[in-house]
Amino acid sequence: MNIVELILDEEDAIGIEAISVVESPAIEEDFIALKNQEFKLAEVDKEKRILMGAALIPNKPIYRRNEDNEYYIYFSRDTVRKASELFFINGNQNKSTLEHQMPLTGLSVVESWIVEDKDKDKTKMYDMDMPLGTWMVSMKVLNDDVWNNYVKTGKVKGFSIEGYFADKAERPKDKTIKDELAQIEEQEAEYLLGQIKGIIKKDKRIKSGQRTEMESYSDYPDSVKNNAKRGLELNEKVNNKCATQVGKVRAQQLAQGKPVSVETIKRMFSYLSRAEVYYEKGETTDCGYISYLLWGGKSAKSWAEAKIKSLENE
Repeated sequence: MNIVELILDEEDAIGIEAISVVESPAIEEDFIALKNQEFKLAEVDKEKRILMGAALIPNKPIYRRNEDNEYYIYFSRDTVRKASELFFINGNQNKSTLEHQMPLTGLSVVESWIVEDKDKDKTKMYDMDMPLGTWMVSMKVLNDDVWNNYVKTGKVKGFSIEGYFADKAERPKDKTIKDELAQIEEQEAEYLLGQIKGIIKKDKRIKSGQRTEMESYSDYPDSVKNNAKRGLELNEKVNNKCATQVGKVRAQQLAQGKPVSVETIKRMFSYLSRAEVYYEKGETTDCGYISYLLWGGKSAKSWAEAKIKSLENE
């Protein structure tokens, strides 16, 4: 399945025209309805009626289907930032819809920011773990119908953007490919490090003699192992210049048929979905092609997707 990067067209920079409140956000992140006490009047508490959530998350694959075509789209951190700025430059902060269909009144974006530091960001106060570069918004809801019949009842659970973007049709130059692939893998490394730290902290709290085990699977097809082995061979021919250490470790793991955890399977699917555009070039000396094989190639993507779906249905 193809993955397409969407960018802002420099000649016709429209960007995001409105933010819709929806039941199923495409970015799979719910908003938080802030109901903290704002002030008191005659001992009557007033609600803030503010929704806070992610409008756009960078480098997150979003599934799309157009007639018979299925694909993923994603936005880079730079595009997310530009889109957030253009949203206000064009004066669209009072434009909103319900489920991308009904125009709404009485909803306004009153706060907007980009997550720059996960530990110090406001989202931390509300137990929201957002990636760096995420565009967060807070929306004031003065519309009684929307607040009482949709927000308070849980019919709407997050934000979804409406706007115009262009496909990034041209393939980047080799250096850009390598840099972007490295960036994707560095994100995987950061995630993996966070998981390891979490396990270490958890182990310290476990009483002596007790052990924890992570559910893992090794039933991926031989083609996944062969792809990883092929990637290692090709990378050796170019002096191992391709992929970060994370990619090389993942290849060794898959080539040897070792079990991988559920979280690793999810990260495999995430990486392979985003990096597929660089693999399709098909040149055996190209880092995009080699890195994709190191992660198990297309067969690993298909296996990971199927495995995730089967686990969700259990």
